[in-house]
Order: sequence, then C-alpha cells, then structure tokens
Amino acid sequence: MILLDRVSVQYNKQAAALERINLHVENKEFVVIVGQSGAGKSTLLKLLTRELKPTSGKIVVGGIDYETLRDKDIPFLRRKIGTVFQDFKLLSNKTVFENVAFALEIVGMSNREIEHTVPKVLELVGMKGKGDSYPHQLSGGERQRVAIARAVVRQPKILIADEPTGNLDPKHAWDVIRVLEKINKHGTTVLLTTHNMEIVNKLRRRVVTIRDGKVVGDRAKAGAPKSSSQVVS
Repeated sequence: MILLDRVSVQYNKQAAALERINLHVENKEFVVIVGQSGAGKSTLLKLLTRELKPTSGKIVVGGIDYETLRDKDIPFLRRKIGTVFQDFKLLSNKTVFENVAFALEIVGMSNREIEHTVPKVLELVGMKGKGDSYPHQLSGGERQRVAIARAVVRQPKILIADEPTGNLDPKHAWDVIRVLEKINKHGTTVLLTTHNMEIVNKLRRRVVTIRDGKVVGDRAKAGAPKSSSQVVS
C-alpha cells in the first residue's frame, strides 16, 4: 500500500528534513507516527500527498510510482488519500451536510448520489441528525468528526490524520480516535500522527518513531519487534 525506499528530503547542504527513510505500510493497517515538532512527520505526510518531492529515494503508494507520476495525475492520486488536520478547515458558512457534500461536488457527483451518500457517512462518524448544523454550533470534537466525514466521503484507500486531537479535551480526543478505528475496520489504511502518548499507549497499534529526520523505532501492536521484512532501518 505505502512504500518508501531510502527517501531523503534535503533542504540545503547542512539540513536534511528526512534522511534515508524506509517504511512499508500494509493495506488496511493502522499506524501511529510519533516524534517531536520538527522531527520530520509533516514532511513525510507531504511526500505522500505529493505536496513535496523527495531529493532522493523511491515512493510507491497504492501501486502508483511517484517517480513516474505526472502532474496532471496528482488530483487522481489525492482522491485515494483523505486528509484530516488539527484545525478542522471546515467552511463556516456551510452546514455540516454541505461541508461534506462539497467534497463530492468538486468531483462531479450528482445531487442524487450526494443525498444518498452524505447521511451514511455522517452516521459512520457519529454525526447523524447534525446535517443542518453549522460549525460554530458544534463542539471541537464534533467539528473534527465532520472533517473526518469530509475526508472519507469519497472512500479513499488511505486516511492521513495529522494531529487530529491536538486541540481537543481527552473525551473528545478519544471520540475522534474511535471514529478513526471504525474507519480502519471498514478497510481504510490509517496513518495517525500525535503527540499524545496516552493515546499511543492505549491504542496498542504499530508505532513508528521519527527523530531528526530518521526513523528510530518501529514497534508492532503488541510491543514485539516487527518481522525483518518490515523493520524500518
């Protein structure tokens, strides 16, 4: 599903944002990526969404080799990857329904399909009955769940959640994490970045640790080392 082979991002001769990263994420896996600010997590995610090109190395996502990816095909790639951020990025003048529907409108889905699809996704994220509400009427956790609904309504193969609980209290943070787990159970590969070590420890998922642009740890779900074919070096 996701393969990075000796990937580096060099901003200048003195500083490397990422250095010879090796990472293999299986289809339908749930992986937590941890590291301090500036460690390279955001750079890694930008590589996957093709906002950034590597200085060297190979990236393959969902069978697409980024080395041969044409600029005109980047929108097609991004339809396979849903993204959720810490600050929600909802449209304040649109209702919950309209925010989620907007992701379908821009790819040309018919009104009939939108009317059929959006309620199902809102129910999936625990926002059934909130379609007519506006973002300012929702709690932070509810807004984040709407953002997740918008990210997955096009049924992407991969969901990137970049610090999605960073602005939330513990209860709402766990509400969001449970939604991500539910989406993962439906077959979507999930990459979660977080600073919250309580979430990391209680989730008991594979944890990849990045420090100073390098992967320094790759711990499997139960805490045992991964097999040699999947260990990040």
